[in-house]
Amino acid sequence: MTPADRSIVNRVPIFRSMGDALSHRTVRNHARGELLFQQGDPADFCFLVLDGWVKLYRQTTDGHEVVVSLFTAGESFAEAMMFRGGRYPATAEAVTSVRLLHIDGQLLRNAILRDPQISFDMLAASSLHLRRLVEQVEQLKAQSAPKRIANFLLSLTAASRGPARIELPYEKLLIANRLGMKPESFSRALRQLRDAGVFVEREFVRIDDVARLSTFVEGDDTEAAPCRMIRTPAQCPAFGPGCLETADSGSLRRPRP
Repeated sequence: MTPADRSIVNRVPIFRSMGDALSHRTVRNHARGELLFQQGDPADFCFLVLDGWVKLYRQTTDGHEVVVSLFTAGESFAEAMMFRGGRYPATAEAVTSVRLLHIDGQLLRNAILRDPQISFDMLAASSLHLRRLVEQVEQLKAQSAPKRIANFLLSLTAASRGPARIELPYEKLLIANRLGMKPESFSRALRQLRDAGVFVEREFVRIDDVARLSTFVEGDDTEAAPCRMIRTPAQCPAFGPGCLETADSGSLRRPRP
């Protein structure tokens, strides 16, 4: 384990509390696309990401993949799974090449018996995961597609104002899945963000002003805006209750997407 790895471990309460017990830990490298465990497998390990990205997903009955969570350096996952029937409820896959700290489940349980503080740290970690899921559901239900993307982009930069250039951490198809969108909806929403100063440059995204994008996210979705694509209802197959035909110039207005 490198000094940088130890620094990451020491920032995570569960593993920091385990102290010398981590001397039996294993650091492994995993290639992009490698499965770490599958839904229904015995939950023998929990993990801490040291570098790269990991996704948790579930398979629907019709074969579609639904991304539950994404984890990157400094984030742990699967801690509570070892205490819920002993099986993983989702599949974990390396989104990029990734380095993981593997913690044996029995080792963790023994450490909890020696130091109950670790159980409180686990509860805190589970609470954080739950809060993120609640926030995700809230965004899916309450935010438009462009705002969901804007929120995601803002989470990737530490800047609070001024320009920013962000490298997308993983492929756009996965980002769309994570944000609850079809690929075509994701591409359309990205184009709509140009008005908010967001421009895609291959695997990078340029934000003209982070503060302006934050203001866009906090704005009111119900405000009507001109529809730039069409002029009359007949020209729009999607025209319906969400659109309002105005008297001036025969143009259309609709709620901001």
